[in-house]
Amino acid sequence: MTAFPEGTPGTGIVGVGSHLPSQVVSNSVVAARAGVTPEWIVRKTTIRERRYAGQYEATSDLAVKAAEAALADAGITADQLGWVLVATSTPDQPQPATACLVQHQIGAHRAAAFDINAVCAGFVFALAAGARLMSGTGGYGLVIGADVYSRIIDPSDRKTAILFGDGAGAVVLGPVPRDRGFVGGGMSSRGDLSGLIRVEAGGSRVPASKESVIDGSHHFRMDGRGVREFVTDQLPVAVANVLDANGLIGDDVDHFVPHQANGALLADVWPLLGLGRARQVLTVERHGNTSAASIPIALDHARRDGTFADGDLLLLAGFGGGMSVATALIRWHGGPTAGAGGAPRAD
Repeated sequence: MTAFPEGTPGTGIVGVGSHLPSQVVSNSVVAARAGVTPEWIVRKTTIRERRYAGQYEATSDLAVKAAEAALADAGITADQLGWVLVATSTPDQPQPATACLVQHQIGAHRAAAFDINAVCAGFVFALAAGARLMSGTGGYGLVIGADVYSRIIDPSDRKTAILFGDGAGAVVLGPVPRDRGFVGGGMSSRGDLSGLIRVEAGGSRVPASKESVIDGSHHFRMDGRGVREFVTDQLPVAVANVLDANGLIGDDVDHFVPHQANGALLADVWPLLGLGRARQVLTVERHGNTSAASIPIALDHARRDGTFADGDLLLLAGFGGGMSVATALIRWHGGPTAGAGGAPRAD
């Protein structure tokens, strides 16, 4: 497992924002297409509704709105950013990077911009990259998680259609006191298991074609049982490793912010993590699985609900296609209104 870079204390989250599309999609709508009942969806996932992007909304559109909210919350302007990272596995298009589209739209003309694709673990991978970029340089950077999975889901596939929604979340990284900010983290990938989560067509191996559309190979596919086994086995190991590497124990953690994959899965794995004192931050019931956006959306909602206090220790954990797992320990700076702007949250 690769650790966060040394020298990142004094770098932390100084602004948070999120955006969810206005279209609310209930379980009754999803259930009818997938051949299940709304009650079955709740029992299997705890999800009751999710949001879908509008016909003309793309990933960058959601990302821009989350970014603007985070910048307002941090009390800085886009031209103060040194870089913009977008974690996504549903880019607007194969080229250019969605981050470059966001950079232009928000006016971050001095910033370098690039995408990171680690699927549902992408936001925490992007945080690690951001921590490296910030190390010893100061200034500000923007990390966004954004996905529009409604575009690649097969509505008749009950393994996936019931889970996913669309959204974006963003954080501004900047200077904080030395006893606040990033404490540590880790990343790992199991490429030998990459077949568990996949979109087979649309790349260089299986280019998009009329045939790929007809046979549905451009749809998102997932081996649900295999993913559950992977998360149950690997997430407790990742949590134990990051705590041990930083001289901490489970009772030191105040808040656990996981990827909002599936509420039933998270409930099953929770007793295995050894975080009995921590408060688990969950938004999956209202938003579904928003892939790389799920952790920053959860951060924004919890922070604005007054969940985090100055000095609280947060453990973020992303997991998803690859198969990848990423963790980040963050000592929270400021209270529920730490950002200078206090931009309203988009529900």
